[in-house]
Amino acid sequence: MKTVGDLFEREDDFLEKFDPLGAQLMGNLDIKWVELLRVFWRSEAGAQLAAFINSRIKNDARIYPLDLYKALELTPIDSVNVVILGQDPYHGPGQAHGLSFSVPFGVKTPPSLANIFKELLRDPLVRDFQTPSHGNLQAWASAGVLLLNTTLTVEKGAPASHAGQGWEVLTDQLIGALASLGRPVVFMLWGAHAQSKAQLIKALGEASTHPKLVLMSNHPSPLSALRGNTPFIGNGHFSKAQVWLAKCNVQLSWNLFSN
Repeated sequence: MKTVGDLFEREDDFLEKFDPLGAQLMGNLDIKWVELLRVFWRSEAGAQLAAFINSRIKNDARIYPLDLYKALELTPIDSVNVVILGQDPYHGPGQAHGLSFSVPFGVKTPPSLANIFKELLRDPLVRDFQTPSHGNLQAWASAGVLLLNTTLTVEKGAPASHAGQGWEVLTDQLIGALASLGRPVVFMLWGAHAQSKAQLIKALGEASTHPKLVLMSNHPSPLSALRGNTPFIGNGHFSKAQVWLAKCNVQLSWNLFSN
């Protein structure tokens, strides 16, 4: 039986070959996501990003995660009710699995995710949440919560190492497609990096046939969760999303875990 220590020591879960349109990554995706990905990877920005990632692999960089489209796979575009936008994947072995803020079963819950759970538990209007014994958010993803990072790859031990290389162009396109949908979608933007997408979302949302709800606060990181004019703890985002979606005849439960 593998222990948590074994999981953290694994070195077989990094990206050894990058074929962004290959069946290994694209095979289980909704066709609408596939179409958006094809447009990007066939563009100049996409070609430059692919060349950068492959050059890092040739230089023996350990790149995470292996399933970098996991968020898109678990949450088809027509099932998205909420978008929780992260920055980039966790950079330790065994941590990242393609969902923002989430870790695989058996991995210790990271501090930012622990604060997310604290806010869910604190919010008096969220009546259906119990703190789970793990940090795997896959159940949320399967229920319409898109757990998307703005940068989809990272190198071992080097946070933000792939930021500014072109992923942001792709994720702008994905977020733009969601903001343009003619149905309700909630966007949770925590921290300055995520909030840089707010104007794009608001502009496209106003032009769509249904408004979008944009919720912003500090990041749930321990460094900022309780600071500033818009602290994360106390933001009430989870109940606000539930109430707003209910008015749009969409039911959302945050108690999506089995302990």
